[in-house]
Parts: sequence; C-alpha cells; structure tokens
Amino acid sequence: MINILHSCNNKERERINEILVRTNRLLWDAEANATVNEIINDVAATGDKGVIKYTQKFDGVKLTPKALRVSAIEIRNAYAQVEKEFLDTIRLASTNITKFHIKQLRNSWMVVETNGGTLAQLYRPLERVGIYIPGGSAPLVSTVLMTAMPAKVAGVNQIVLCTPPGPDGQVSPYILATAHVIGINEIYKVGGAQSIAAMAFGTQTIPKVDKIVGPGNIFVTLAKKAVYGFVAIDMIAGPTEIAIIADEAANPRFLAVDLLAQAEHDPLSCSILLTTSSEIASSVRNEMEKQIQELGRRDIIEKALSNGAIIVVENIDEAISMANTFASEHLELHVKNPWEMLGRIENAGCILMGENTPESVADYFAGPSHVLPTSGTARFFSPLTVDDFIKKTSLVCWSKQELDTFKDDIMRIAEIEGLDAHARAVGIRFEE
Repeated sequence: MINILHSCNNKERERINEILVRTNRLLWDAEANATVNEIINDVAATGDKGVIKYTQKFDGVKLTPKALRVSAIEIRNAYAQVEKEFLDTIRLASTNITKFHIKQLRNSWMVVETNGGTLAQLYRPLERVGIYIPGGSAPLVSTVLMTAMPAKVAGVNQIVLCTPPGPDGQVSPYILATAHVIGINEIYKVGGAQSIAAMAFGTQTIPKVDKIVGPGNIFVTLAKKAVYGFVAIDMIAGPTEIAIIADEAANPRFLAVDLLAQAEHDPLSCSILLTTSSEIASSVRNEMEKQIQELGRRDIIEKALSNGAIIVVENIDEAISMANTFASEHLELHVKNPWEMLGRIENAGCILMGENTPESVADYFAGPSHVLPTSGTARFFSPLTVDDFIKKTSLVCWSKQELDTFKDDIMRIAEIEGLDAHARAVGIRFEE
C-alpha cells in the first residue's frame, strides 16, 4: 500500500525528492533502444515485409499485406456489433471535444506597412497525420477521440490510425466503431515500434505521414523518439501520473479513489497526494485499503502505488511548491477555494478544480485532449491541441522603396557575418 511521508522528516525528505524529481530512465535503456532501432531499420528497408514479420513476432498474428488494413466490412460489422448507448456516448464526447478545440483555431494574418511592404503569417493544417492507439487488455476508445478530434478540427486532410491486432487478428469493435463515428476509416492492424516506423517512412500499404501522435509503451515511445526529424511527433510521453493537493476539509473517499484510478493504468503510474493534514493522510490510506479490494486491476494498482506517496506538508505553500516541482500530467485541487490557488500553479498538464472534477471527467468527456505531458515535462510541454496539427509559414513582400530604405542596414549585418553574397543580393538591385 502507498506510503505516508512527512516533509519535515529529513530521512523521508530524500524519498520525497526522488518522487518529485523523476525521470523516465527507460528512455536510456540500451537493450530497448537497440531493439527499436533494429525494427525501424528493418521496416524502413523492407516495408510491409518487416511490418508483417514483427506483427507475427510480437502479437502472434500472421497477416498478409492485404489484411494489414481493416476492411470496410470489418468496420461496418464492428459498428453493428457495439451497443447503441455506447455510440451515443461517443457522439456526445466528440461534440464536447470539438467545441473545446474549435476555440483554439487561429486565422492567418497580414499587415501592409506604410512604405508598401507586406508581412504575414499563414496557418495551414498538416496534410497527413498518423495516430497510434495502444492495444492491451482494454480498448482505449477515449484515445481515439482525444487524438483524432483535434486533428479533424485543425483540418487535417488524411488521418491514419494504427493499433495492434488481438490474438484473433482483429481490432476491438469499440475502437473501430469509435473511429467510424468520427469519420476515420483508414485503420491498420499494426502496433508497436513497427507501426511507428511504417508511418514514419511508409510501406507498400501504409502511407508515410507528416506527424505521429498518441501514447504507447516504452518501445512505441522510443520509436517515436528515433523517427523524430523524419516526421514530427507530439511529445516523448512517460508513465501516466496524478498529483492532488488537499486541505483538511477534503473528502478522504474521493481522494482515495482518484489516487487509485490513476494507479490502475500501469504498474509504472505515479499517484501522489500533498496534504496539510495528518488525519487526512491516514484516512485516505485507510480508504484506499478498503476500496482496492473491489477493483479488478488490483495487482497493477499495488505495483503502481509504490511509485508515489501521500506526503504530509507543513502548509499549503509547500504543497504548491512541490506540485510545481512535480509538474504532473494531472493536478487535482481539493481545497476550499481552488480558484484562489489557481494563479500559483505554474506546471501541470491539466488542472482539475474541486472535488467534483475527478480525472475521469477530463480523460473521457469534458473537452480538452487527455494526451498530456508527463514525467515533469509539463514545465515545457503542453497538452495535445489544434496547434499540434497546424504548420505556420511566414510571408514577406517588400517594395523597392522599403528595400532602399533599409538596404544599408541589411548589408551591414551581412558584411559583419562575412556573407558577401547576402550583401550583394541587396546591393545588386540598385546597380545601374
């Protein structure tokens, strides 16, 4: 069960610092990197042949090139197979996500200056985007929504979805139905590093994309890291995490289940509670011990809880400081007035305000994408947004008058840098 640590205890403080200032050490695992590089090089060289080989090796499924792409019949059958209530829920969630992301759209702008020059910035969507949806024990339908909807709002022309097949060689009908509802029908039964390589370099069947987004295991993450530069990626994601700040008035039952909910994702997940109250700390741990008995992923949760802690702090100021250091993917504020605290929160992927806003609300339904920075990278990375699917182009158009006004300044900089042709490119336009 999760440990209770005290910031005033010097011996426990060392462990607290280890939790707060963490790194995803798996990113430097030599064996994992070597495996990923081998897969990428093979797929880049052999295309479909490599994809099929690694799909058989890692997923136990032998596919033909034709079977890599999910057929229209498979999509229709999946849509007919799932419950109407599920489809209604997906439509509601997609509406919320669309409404939120529409507000992020930007317009290109242009300025005509008094001496005739024109400056502009053009915003245009990426042409083709690849989305990775992890496989495993549960179909992550929410990730389909949270990656694809911002891309669709941005105006991306072609969205390619890769997800590993199950033991029967099929993709979850819930994944297929969700994709169909939001208009994605180019889906490939490919997972792992081989899918990232396929989307980065293209194969005979899977098209090369401009950007790859979506979470995955360490092999997917390392593959995205390796192909960055050949294509764009969203971020280098680590294990999922949550931090909660709670005062003495917080509800221990709510705190307990929110910590458990984050821990059930993955054995590497991290859940921390920062509280000013020793009584709250003890009550939360007791509640967690009760509630975990009823949860189906208990083994995963117990492993994950060892990565975090309940930390009793001296005051709210210390809790805020620790939360900013932790820079968590999700940050819940279970305090009397979260809005007063908000201005002091500097680093977090998603801030959840008050006891009636559990992480599940943002993960599934509210509107913002749940693809968020992890492992402390909320200090400099942002959630997945429309901006991730937009490219910006600068435009400059000068008149002869404007060039004449500033020609000496431009040539002076070029000469200082020793770039004679740059200077001559300006001067030659004024020679007889």
